[in-house]
Amino acid sequence: MYKAGIAGATGYTGFELVQMIQRHPQLEVAWVTSENSAGKTFSEVHAAPWDYPLISLQEGMARAGEVDVVFLCLPHTASIEPVRAFQATGVHVVDLSADFRLADPAAYQRWYGVPHTAPDLLPQFVYGLCEINRAQIAGARLIANPGCYPTSVNLGLYPLAKAGWLSDQVIVDSKSGVSGAGRQTKLQYSFVEANENLTPYNVGVRHRHIAEMEQVLNRVNGQHTHRFLFSPHLLPVNRGILSTMYVSVPQGVTEQMIRDLYAETYAGEPFIHLLPAGQFASLRHTAYTNRCAVSITSADPMQPDGPDYIIVATLDNLIKGASGQAIQNFNLSVGIDETLGLL
Repeated sequence: MYKAGIAGATGYTGFELVQMIQRHPQLEVAWVTSENSAGKTFSEVHAAPWDYPLISLQEGMARAGEVDVVFLCLPHTASIEPVRAFQATGVHVVDLSADFRLADPAAYQRWYGVPHTAPDLLPQFVYGLCEINRAQIAGARLIANPGCYPTSVNLGLYPLAKAGWLSDQVIVDSKSGVSGAGRQTKLQYSFVEANENLTPYNVGVRHRHIAEMEQVLNRVNGQHTHRFLFSPHLLPVNRGILSTMYVSVPQGVTEQMIRDLYAETYAGEPFIHLLPAGQFASLRHTAYTNRCAVSITSADPMQPDGPDYIIVATLDNLIKGASGQAIQNFNLSVGIDETLGLL
């Protein structure tokens, strides 16, 4: 039985991890931390039946020897020093923040506005997009869990990029549930502001997650540099992401060729759900699961074989977009069935 420590367990992703570990047959919770609620129990903070004592992050670092893996559910820029401390003990680390997702420290500074203070650790991290980096994740000790938006976009477009069929400019329209902003108190995420509303934010070439799309999809084929125009929106639901991607493919590439490409690329993938012609991916295809649903359709019914197509990918932002993917990464890294504890 493997033992897990969860740093930042009282946020939404931390809660999901605690919940999923309860049904994992080979993983159990050893300790959980909370900077704001240390001294309380987990059940005092969340409506849950688990009375784990909440300890400080410093105490968690002192108890690193009690665990096989640490899941870091900390804010961006807050994971760097804990990663260094846990890495020195040899435990597996799955970091759910953005601190180690970007291989280039200059890109991190550009998108996050601060210098990266541990560039020496960046080459040791594997980007944990399981369906694309499975071989590198196997045996990895340090894993950077991808962002929620990039997981939907990268899985939705990876087959096209790999084949060299993805257009140089890609327009992405994404909508995310309010939990994507984390468990924080800001006016725009309050019920009255978000309910019965739909709000775009950081549109164009402004959102930090574009960096992960560029890092993954621009390296797949090596012959194309894709430019992403990305428009995220705050959707008045608790959870879920729906990304609609508008692409053009080379002349002669038919819808059936694209479907065959996706089926071949994702053959045997336990969490990729490719929808048949005529169906569109929706939030209900993936809510409360670790799946990513993908639909493919031509943009113009008068030109059913392109060149313009619409790819839709959906996932649960708290599970496949965060905690579920973290569990999948851990499973792969230690060589057990990657579906354990996941739906």
